Amino acid sequence: QVQLVESGGGLVQAGDSLRLSCAASGRTFGSYSMGWFRQAPGKDREFVATITRGGDSTYYADSVKGRFTISRDNANNTVYLQMNSLKPEDTAVYYCAARYSSGSALYTRVSSYNYWGQGTQVTVSS
Repeated sequence: QVQLVESGGGLVQAGDSLRLSCAASGRTFGSYSMGWFRQAPGKDREFVATITRGGDSTYYADSVKGRFTISRDNANNTVYLQMNSLKPEDTAVYYCAARYSSGSALYTRVSSYNYWGQGTQVTVSS
């Protein structure tokens, strides 16, 4: 079992930066692939970024590539999403997700993840 708690959301202006954090419970955080997803009002939850359990590989949605960076600190059971050059279309609730992984696969589907946080709101004004 993994419990996830996101933080770091807020209201910012276009062009600003934010760093989201996701703190995970449990002693086996390093066995889980992690992902960030977001959901805007009236839209489906969509993939943002993912990182392998060891942090050696990452993958991003085209809409955030070059602006967002996912990273993790396995010693402190935390995954981060650094968001730069924010745009109004980045406004959404951002969710952290985890799934057990025995290898170095990258997962981009909502259905691939077993554990989810409660979400943190990011609002970008123009």
